[in-house]
Amino acid sequence: MTTDFSSLNLRDEITQAITELGYSEPTPIQAGMIPLMLTGVDVIGQAQTGTGKTAAFALPILHNFERQKNPQALVLAPTRELALQVADSMIEYGKHLNVRVLAVYGGQPYSPQINSLKRGVDIVVGTPGRLNDLLERGVLVLNEIKTVVLDEADEMLNMGFIEEVEKILATTPPERQTCLFSATMPARIRTLANRFMRDPQSVTVKRSTLTTPHIEQRYYLVHDSDKINALTRLFEIEPIHSALIFARTRAETGQLANELVIRGIPAEAIHGDLDQNARERVLGRFRANQLKVLVATDVAARGLDIDDISHVFNFHLPDDAEVYVHRIGRTGRAGKEGIAISLISPREKRRMREVEALTKQPVAKMELPTASEIVRHREAQVVENLKIWLGRGRYKRELEMVQELIDGGHDVMNIAAAAIKIARADEKQRPIAEVSDVKADFTRKPEREFGRRDSKGGKRGETSSTGKREFGAGTSKGNKREFGDKKPRRDSHEEGMVRLKINKGKAHNIRPNDIVGQIAFHANIPGYTIGKIRIEEKVSFVDIPADAVDQVLKHSGNYKIGKEKFAVVKSE
Repeated sequence: MTTDFSSLNLRDEITQAITELGYSEPTPIQAGMIPLMLTGVDVIGQAQTGTGKTAAFALPILHNFERQKNPQALVLAPTRELALQVADSMIEYGKHLNVRVLAVYGGQPYSPQINSLKRGVDIVVGTPGRLNDLLERGVLVLNEIKTVVLDEADEMLNMGFIEEVEKILATTPPERQTCLFSATMPARIRTLANRFMRDPQSVTVKRSTLTTPHIEQRYYLVHDSDKINALTRLFEIEPIHSALIFARTRAETGQLANELVIRGIPAEAIHGDLDQNARERVLGRFRANQLKVLVATDVAARGLDIDDISHVFNFHLPDDAEVYVHRIGRTGRAGKEGIAISLISPREKRRMREVEALTKQPVAKMELPTASEIVRHREAQVVENLKIWLGRGRYKRELEMVQELIDGGHDVMNIAAAAIKIARADEKQRPIAEVSDVKADFTRKPEREFGRRDSKGGKRGETSSTGKREFGAGTSKGNKREFGDKKPRRDSHEEGMVRLKINKGKAHNIRPNDIVGQIAFHANIPGYTIGKIRIEEKVSFVDIPADAVDQVLKHSGNYKIGKEKFAVVKSE
């Protein structure tokens, strides 16, 4: 088994660079992947974050580097942040080879990227959207590509990029080497591999965090609308040194960080819109304890090198149980104890069962601290702080002030009580957040669980006797289903929601997850906020929060099923 980089027989220039960077032994994914890639075969690497996947594909690419007219290697990444990280790493590893690496991504002017491509580039690292744009402009030429790497393929799938990835792969030489790296391997990623890879060899690094004894896992059952208040209550009680909170979207990270700051909790968001300098400044404040909380998306959190996180919070459970494992692995590192807390709504309970099945560990259900418990905790903290100061004895001037009050006729007990009252004045600025009870017979609309059996043995989402599909439309016994009437309502029956119309239906093979995924991604709204979906033969209807309607309509030209676009308009 490989024990050091020298035994991999890499080029001297590469060995020198990694030695200068302080690398001595390859990680398991590097030890398994590098020798395979050097032979030129297609490879699939599966390992959790922080295992050294970038070097696993970068070093073989650099070992085979030869100067040529057009790019010889292409790396696809889901976000500009990751593209920049990969490009920076490849520049470091290849610094003694004078390799020319270019990162291309959206949100930046085209001219500098186009000019670099015209001058000549050896390795291109980019996001699918910008790569396709450059291909369409005719400035990115991929006919000499020898190796293509799909980095974080599962995230590209989650972000709706797979079709763009397929388009890019189709423009590269068929004899290329294709390397796919992914933390998880959902079915569509395997389909992609089967289509574009030739007899790929796999290297899988077992998840070491599945049964770690250093992480205490628990969850709290709360309504979606109460999650921020629940989080605030937990921050009152938990001994939090530093926390990482996972949110679903870039917009949600900013909103949640702002809410926490308003409530007196120092927090900042970290996401793909931050450039590298801004990201490093945020991380610097976090490491220096000037910042207590980071709110991040899964993609932005990948590559974070922080070992001293006391708490990980799942503001929402991820759709994939394996992603949960990667998230909580951020705490309990270096032999320290860590705590992983999930806030789940009743409709997320099924996903928690999936987590427990994967990890083969029960996750403890806990009750949120009550208002009286928080009051007692606050009082205990005041007493504890007083004991600390009494032990120190460093309050000479304060004693003189107390003596002056006593000389003025005030009772010493009253003076002490008044001083504590003043010390607790800030508590009035921190009212205890209200959280409503979650009843056992909770009957809000269920999570979309298509194909799952209902209480009568039918499948949710199947065609009903009226010939219409019903999603999320269950009501209490004795009431008609909303879509069971001959003439369905076109306006939403839910307060705060607006019903929009989609010009595709069952005849076009549109599915609820197509609707949710496309609208959530392109309109940049959380998928869980999207309401009921009704699919008819040629059209569909979807409920959207009223304050997000303009955003959804604005991006109507971007929504797709496969390669075919669909429009979202206001319902008549």
